[in-house]
Amino acid sequence: MAEKLTHINSRGKAEMVDVGEKQVSRREASASGIVRMSGKTLDLISNYGLPKGDVFGTARIAGIQAAKKTSGIIPLCHPLQIEKVSLDFEILDREPGVKITASVYCTGKTGVEMEALSAVSAAALTIYDMCKSADKEMTITDIMLQSKKGGRSGNYISNPE
Repeated sequence: MAEKLTHINSRGKAEMVDVGEKQVSRREASASGIVRMSGKTLDLISNYGLPKGDVFGTARIAGIQAAKKTSGIIPLCHPLQIEKVSLDFEILDREPGVKITASVYCTGKTGVEMEALSAVSAAALTIYDMCKSADKEMTITDIMLQSKKGGRSGNYISNPE
């Protein structure tokens, strides 16, 4: 755990971190989240039965766009030259719901954790938007960083209980 907040200066004011002296390295991050829904809604998604079309295809594009635009929506994030964003969707029959996993890669001076989290969030919101006519009780849960590689702070892998 960090001993101090990196985006707060000595006067207690928010500021962007200076990454000018940091070394360029390969950065990777993965995040995940779940959209819980009724079994009927999950069937509609699986069988392309929703009037708005391909839910996963649209959510994938939304996630990629969100990762690319993260510095425009999270105030202190640095703009990054992202090299790859991928999103995967896993149907959860027992829950029921959809697990979203996003992975983001770049070579740079700062990590891509926020980009991965933004990708999952936008994909989840897109699934909600495309399915809300069928299911207003959907919930978006468990958005979290799964792993990160690269940088001065080293690697991280979540340890869910």
